[in-house]
Amino acid sequence: MKMMMSSRFKSILLFLSGAVAATLFIAQLSFREKDKQNANSNSNNDSTYANQHFYLPQVPREMSFAGETVPLDRWEIREAFDRELIYNYYVPGHISYILKLSKRYFPLIEERLKANGVPDDFKYLCVAESNLQNIISRVGATGFWQFMKGTAPGYNLSVTDQVDDRYDVLKSTDAACKYLKMAYAKFGNWTAAAASYNCGTGGYNSQAVFQKTYNYYDLNLPEETNHYIFRILSFKQLMSNAKALGYTVDDTNGYPPFSTKDITVTSSIPNLAEWAISKGTTYKMLRILNPWIRSRSLTVTGGRSYIIKLPQ
Repeated sequence: MKMMMSSRFKSILLFLSGAVAATLFIAQLSFREKDKQNANSNSNNDSTYANQHFYLPQVPREMSFAGETVPLDRWEIREAFDRELIYNYYVPGHISYILKLSKRYFPLIEERLKANGVPDDFKYLCVAESNLQNIISRVGATGFWQFMKGTAPGYNLSVTDQVDDRYDVLKSTDAACKYLKMAYAKFGNWTAAAASYNCGTGGYNSQAVFQKTYNYYDLNLPEETNHYIFRILSFKQLMSNAKALGYTVDDTNGYPPFSTKDITVTSSIPNLAEWAISKGTTYKMLRILNPWIRSRSLTVTGGRSYIIKLPQ
């Protein structure tokens, strides 16, 4: 009995040893095949990447901003513009979305720029500031034109718990025009006025006095301002030549202007949700069409009035 068990045990050991050896052999073959496949895959990927061609948008031979010539014959100016052009071109979803928004908001901005005597090219400054959206920066600058809470009242923009005109595209465009015309009167050219929108009139003037020139293209400015005009120019180049550059946004798929009617409000509204429903709409739609409303109620005092837009 003991000898039979010993013989049987040896047989089991021999069987298990053979099974393990076979498993290891098969695994080794499998790993070799996988390595071969990976090598072929990497070779194919390398071939794919080698066959790809990345288009580089061309810097135009000539360009202007607000009627003022951009000196693209200077290598450092050309390269600075090229940097911003390439960067913004290769964020296609970003540009496409801005192009869609521009169908809704450019007509409004263009009308206010024209009414205020400010060159049409400044709509691209608005793009550079906010991408045509009511955003809030990390330092608190707000709205399409990025006004700070402390400076907004100086440009006829009300900022309270209930009302914030920085979110009103028409009023904030008028406010931006007021600043830009003041800066133009101070510096004598629109390019300097645009650059000062980024670093302030005081900051621009300080650099200009020290460096003995008010020409933006001859100044060494803070890093963000050094790129600022070229960022604006890149949006002008990409958006005004969108179709030629392959962007497929047009009047058929862009966002159309809101169809609205104006309601003049001369008395307080304690509950804007109930008021909106009484007018045949919703509080949500009220806030979308009137982003300057920042509360659930609207207090009207001192003979003031507000114009509220509702769906047509």
